[in-house]
Amino acid sequence: MKKFVASSMPEAMKMIRAELGNDAVILNSKVVHKKGFLGLFARKNIEVIAAVDPKPATPPVQKIKEKRKERTEPMRDEQLLKEIHELKATIHQLSHGGELYPTPLKMIDGHLIDQEISDDVRAMFMSTLLQRWYTSGANASYEEVKQWLHEEIVHALSSLSFGGMSFQKKFVNVVGPTGVGKTTTLAKMAADCVIKHRKKAAFITTDTYRIAAIDQLKTYAKILNVPLEVCYNLDDFRQAKEKLASYDIIFIDTAGRNFRNAQYVNDLKEMIDFNEEMETFLVLSLTAKWRDMKDIYTQFSIIPIHKFIFTKVDETSRHGAMLNMMIQCGIGAAYMTHGQNVPDDIVEATPQLVANMVTGVEQR
Repeated sequence: MKKFVASSMPEAMKMIRAELGNDAVILNSKVVHKKGFLGLFARKNIEVIAAVDPKPATPPVQKIKEKRKERTEPMRDEQLLKEIHELKATIHQLSHGGELYPTPLKMIDGHLIDQEISDDVRAMFMSTLLQRWYTSGANASYEEVKQWLHEEIVHALSSLSFGGMSFQKKFVNVVGPTGVGKTTTLAKMAADCVIKHRKKAAFITTDTYRIAAIDQLKTYAKILNVPLEVCYNLDDFRQAKEKLASYDIIFIDTAGRNFRNAQYVNDLKEMIDFNEEMETFLVLSLTAKWRDMKDIYTQFSIIPIHKFIFTKVDETSRHGAMLNMMIQCGIGAAYMTHGQNVPDDIVEATPQLVANMVTGVEQR
């Protein structure tokens, strides 16, 4: 029997398996607070008492009964034995991939599955919720547990960078696969920059593969009364930069092509100088599959990606993929778009907004 102290239950389980093996059972667990400097900044830890039987053979039932008779409190001993057996069964089921949750947590787990949250991310949240369940007295309602989930999502995203353009860099670049709405999104960002922030803006497009794309951006440039430069190679891009040097912010539109072709991203590097002062957003559609999103990020990760932009939010009721992307890639979101209207149908992303969409709990 040994006591383990860890920052979380998953971490404690790792320590127990490493030292006592997979046959270990948890006898007791509780939350403890470790005092910090001068009694301040106390940290919450999990204290777990675990044990392993060096003799795996189960004692005969008769011996167990005889030992019970020797106890001065037979009913208490029987209850303790029952709890130990239940804990053993729970650990066994969880260690073999089973899911044994109280009803409110089971409903939350089903909700996360329906939202297409990845297994790893779902397990992380369920582990935390399970700890909160037992430390709160194991009597919370489904709505209360859903509120916990909202809080945990906000907490998990709080260390990432959120919000729109930083206005700290002169060039704003959007990249992504075909069909995600890069040009329309760029126009929305530029309109916000010109109308709301009163910046002197300009457009550069490297999307020379589709004439319609150039015409579309020309239309937006005319409406906003901003210049547009079309670039076919890196020399054109450098000349356009010099020509637009007096402008506050320059928006760069790139071609949307098959993201599975690595040459596309290499072409981007040859077309655009990413070493300059540039803020780059990877645009992803929430109607895409989660695995495709991961592949898209992998292809584009050879260039600096500062934030995500998630489009077509209104075209799906499942928003778990964006939570997966942000947590697993360690990158926050700048905007979410929900329509074709320019300059409307775009909002700045926040951890609270993501949590609202995933949980259905409306909070600011």
